Parts: sequence; structure tokens; C-alpha cells
Amino acid sequence: MHPVAAEYLPFFITAPGQSDVLFNGMAIFMLAIILVVGNLYFQLHAIPERMAHRTNVVQMQVVAVLALISLFTHNHLFWIAGLLLALVRIPDFSTPMASIAGSLEKLAGQQAERTEQLTLAAATTGGNPPVTAAPSSDRLAVEVAPLAMPEAAQQRQTAGEPSHV
Repeated sequence: MHPVAAEYLPFFITAPGQSDVLFNGMAIFMLAIILVVGNLYFQLHAIPERMAHRTNVVQMQVVAVLALISLFTHNHLFWIAGLLLALVRIPDFSTPMASIAGSLEKLAGQQAERTEQLTLAAATTGGNPPVTAAPSSDRLAVEVAPLAMPEAAQQRQTAGEPSHV
């Protein structure tokens, strides 16, 4: 040993040709810290998306796009907008409108069936079903003869009994 060298050297001073233990330890520590902080950063950016999962699909997609824009541009205003949008519940207008549309289609289908029945009745009787005007009103009251009446109801009607068909 050299006479001017200290007898005791700290562990982080390495001998020539040996591996630096402190450097290797700090490199592993920094990689671990970077991974942990990056994970926390991504978890923070995913908060609005997680909150929006309980809302409707369109709202969730808008929140997800805002979160991605804020992630890539580092503009926190988009993240705050996404968070506020995730907190507010936007009413679902599409479900009642779809129900209304379905009801209208069903009504239109019934009307179409009734029209088909009237055309069939007109074709089988050789003319149009009887139409009578009500003399006491301004409007035209249309009465259409029944298309198909069960035999029991016809017998009751001819016998003078009230028909409850």
C-alpha cells in the first residue's frame, strides 16, 4: 500500500478494473423510480376515463380523447375538461328517441296492415267498403264493415244479442 494512501477507503471507491457497485445500484434504483413515477403519471391521466366508464358510450369516448390529447400535448386544460365532463352526467336522449321511433314504426306497421285488410276486403266484395257520412257533424265519419266476423258473433248479431267480440 502507498504510504500516503488512507488505510480505510469507503465502499463506493472501487479498485481499478472492478465494477462500480454504487453506480450499478443507482442505475437500478433510477430505473425503478422512473417506472413507478411513470406508472403513477399514467394512472393519474386515466382517472377521468375510469370515472366515465359508468356513463354512456359517447361521453366516455369524448373523455378518453380529451385525456389522450392532454397526455400528448401536456396541456392540462384538456385533462381538467375531461375530468369535469366525467363528473357530470349527460342525459341519455338516444334511448327515449329510439323507443319513440320503435312505437311509431309499430303504429305505421299496424296502419299498413289495416290498409292491406281494407284493400283485400274491397277486392273480395268487388268494390270499396261502405262509407257513410254522419249528418250531424262537419267531418266525414267513415265506417268500415267488419272484415271477418266469427260465425258465433254473426249468429248472435242476427238473433239480436249484443256482440262482445
